[in-house]
Amino acid sequence: MKRVLLFLATNLAVILVLSIVLNLLSGLLGINVQGQGGLLLFAAVFGFGGSFISLLMSKWMAKRAYGVQVIEQPRNEMEHWLVSTVQRQAQQAGIGMPEVGIYDAPDMNAFATGAKRNEALVAVSSGLLYSMGRDEAEAVLAHEISHVANGDMVTLTLIQGVVNTFVIFFARIVASIISNFFRSNDEEGGGLGPFAYMGVVFVLEMVFGILASLIVMWFSRQREFRADAGSAKLVGRDKMIAALERLRHGAEPQLEGSMMAFGINGKRGMSELFMSHPPLEQRIAALRQL
Repeated sequence: MKRVLLFLATNLAVILVLSIVLNLLSGLLGINVQGQGGLLLFAAVFGFGGSFISLLMSKWMAKRAYGVQVIEQPRNEMEHWLVSTVQRQAQQAGIGMPEVGIYDAPDMNAFATGAKRNEALVAVSSGLLYSMGRDEAEAVLAHEISHVANGDMVTLTLIQGVVNTFVIFFARIVASIISNFFRSNDEEGGGLGPFAYMGVVFVLEMVFGILASLIVMWFSRQREFRADAGSAKLVGRDKMIAALERLRHGAEPQLEGSMMAFGINGKRGMSELFMSHPPLEQRIAALRQL
């Protein structure tokens, strides 16, 4: 519940801030949000703005949402191994040393996040550290390092920004068409009222958003194959296959929302089209074909 409330509060704050900025710009620059050009600008500001603000806040949100304890100074052999392994892999991948953290969760999972390749965060669950062997955990860390090295966080943010822009734009275009239809059939020429119009926009954004998520999820699945291949290059194919095999027999992942997209282990949904991760069987088969 705390994660859900944090997510909703953050998005509400982003929307309020962007609304104020957009209103100020439209007043200063004379932008007409009612025209298609102004509407497209409106959609782009909210679509890309929300995505990039979420990206910039990703490390902060992840640390607080999951209670990530960043390792400033290793306190035991496990933490020393974890930090030294990430440091070695980051050097191999040609990126800056990420922050390394641990969060308390029984499932075997890990994620990487951050707005910059050289200032990322790699976090692993306590369940992964105590349930996997060192070779398997090393492969998982290499998978996350590959995400960072490939710039997946920024690329996914750009794709999400484009998708958000078109969802917002077309939702209002279709809502305007519906409003004009009612206006032409209304003898008094009323059309949709402001509250009814926003209600239609909200419903259309939900529908278009679900359809547009298919694009984002497809990219996310391709990104997982690339990160698996990157891990195989860093630590060896057999180690990565062993890690995925262990995940097949592990507990259900607990990551939610945007962090799920950057985790090693994803939930299996009703349809593969809406899954952020390919089935583990497909990922193992792809590695064996390398």
